[in-house]
Amino acid sequence: MKRPRVLIADDHTLVTDGLRRILEPECEVVGAVEDGRSLLVAAEELKPDIILLDISMPLLNGVDAARRLHDIVPSAKVIFVTMHADATYVTGAFRAGASGYVLKRCASMELLNAVHEILRGRTYVTPLIRKDILDQLPGWPLGSGETSGELTDRQREVVQLVAEGHSVKEIAAILNISRKTVAFHKSNVMRRLGIRSTAELTKYALEHGISGS
Repeated sequence: MKRPRVLIADDHTLVTDGLRRILEPECEVVGAVEDGRSLLVAAEELKPDIILLDISMPLLNGVDAARRLHDIVPSAKVIFVTMHADATYVTGAFRAGASGYVLKRCASMELLNAVHEILRGRTYVTPLIRKDILDQLPGWPLGSGETSGELTDRQREVVQLVAEGHSVKEIAAILNISRKTVAFHKSNVMRRLGIRSTAELTKYALEHGISGS
């Protein structure tokens, strides 16, 4: 039987090594990357069957990366492996198209089972979350549609990079847009949210799961 091809995205080498050890008896780990933008490139090149990713990643967080993966590799199944158990993160992951959600502290016991379930066309969620959170959220897993009032993808990109401390010049280079456009998006977001400083914008990013920190 062909082993599923897995791509790992996590910015901590120790975590990546641990996930690799768990997977390798039954899966082929085809690559590992450390940020959301590298993940998009690697996914398009490697065409994995399964993508494991964290929510908190630099340059492009896991939730926003997952939204794009559906277009890049529509056949790949996405499993979040993360420390975040809060309902905001869980619902955000499923809205982004996740097939599975595993807490890092449970990965050694649950990850292979999650892979098997998802390859059978099912959804897997760490039982701890199902008990404590998801039972309170009717209708999960949620679809990929965004709720009204959310920031656009480009606005979220700019907010994350601002929160990570990148300058307007650096953000323009990363996103391949003009500095004027970066400043326009930042200003629009701050005005829309009633935020008056970069520090407040960074706090917003952290509280809403946009920052990779």
